[in-house]
Amino acid sequence: MRTITSIEDLRQRARRRVPKMFFDYADSGSYAEQTLRSNRADLERIKFRQRALVDVSQRDLGTTIIGARAALPLALAPIGLCGMQWGDGEILACRAAHAAGIPFTLSTMSICAIEDVAAAVDQPFWFQLYVMKDRGFAKSLVERAAAAQCSALVLTIDLQVLGQRHADVKNGMTVPPEIRVRNVIDIATKPRWALSALRGKRKTFGNLAGHVRGMENVNSLAQWIRGQFDPALSWKDVEWIRSLWPGKLIIKGVLDVEDARIAAKTGASAIVVSNHGGRQLDGAPSSISALPKVADAVGAEIEIMFDGGIRSGQDLMRALALGARSCMIGRSYIYGLGAGGQAGVARAIEIIRDEFDVTMALCGVNRIGDIDRRVIAAD
Repeated sequence: MRTITSIEDLRQRARRRVPKMFFDYADSGSYAEQTLRSNRADLERIKFRQRALVDVSQRDLGTTIIGARAALPLALAPIGLCGMQWGDGEILACRAAHAAGIPFTLSTMSICAIEDVAAAVDQPFWFQLYVMKDRGFAKSLVERAAAAQCSALVLTIDLQVLGQRHADVKNGMTVPPEIRVRNVIDIATKPRWALSALRGKRKTFGNLAGHVRGMENVNSLAQWIRGQFDPALSWKDVEWIRSLWPGKLIIKGVLDVEDARIAAKTGASAIVVSNHGGRQLDGAPSSISALPKVADAVGAEIEIMFDGGIRSGQDLMRALALGARSCMIGRSYIYGLGAGGQAGVARAIEIIRDEFDVTMALCGVNRIGDIDRRVIAAD
């Protein structure tokens, strides 16, 4: 892995190793992918003030995230189908995050179930919840997360309806893969992936096992998932979840200042400024363009996290400078997972950490708390 020097290197290796339908699922955005591209382009436009002759010999990358110590202002975001990037992918990613001293978030739509991950790791992790039409199922997921001693619940609020990802439609993406000639040929050329998938604990959505009838039928499962996202979801449901969940709550998917003000009054510990990685409303603003407005409006009331396009330590620095207390990465670690399992995730975190450390030094900063808009170059 030492010859891997960037997240893009991991991306290219994952492209070669992961079947096309699952790589494209992680890599793609919705519709014309305008927002997906904006997430990256708007981050790259932000330039730093390079400072000279500042004593940066005492740099400390440590911080707290919702009150808990973290070695880096970074968390692994919830990503569905991790176990289809590499067998037992959620467990491997969680172990890599814990080894690096940062949080891991398990998705509702994970392959490994909550209980699988809890049994395989020795530290608490976060659980991400979609509130679906079946409120009884949502309640049971909250209860299972509490029983597994998850240390935070991440409530995603920007998936009331599902934005179409053209690549998934064209690839006929199903979990597990349907037996089609092109799928068999593709998997046959990915022997490392196939071996990891065969060894994995599960082959379909673990958190749905025992709840969804016809789990063995990929078509009925896909239909169930599409039908369960709820356009009637409202802030009243956030209050309901808050009443069920005994621990720290993070609200993910806030992009508008008015929504941020509402979210700040829910009793949540943090909000995540996010456009779902450009996978929902195409044409929405980039996450980084929304961040300073949200931070200015509610940053004194609630902890601000950021998600959307981070591929480097420089991007992490940019988000912190514009008001985030910490950030989430999704695709960056998924590329690592597809490239090499747990070692690949560890390498993705290491790349971002090392780049962030150098960026802090060259901007004349020793502590996370000293990062603000003064490190950004004037236009």
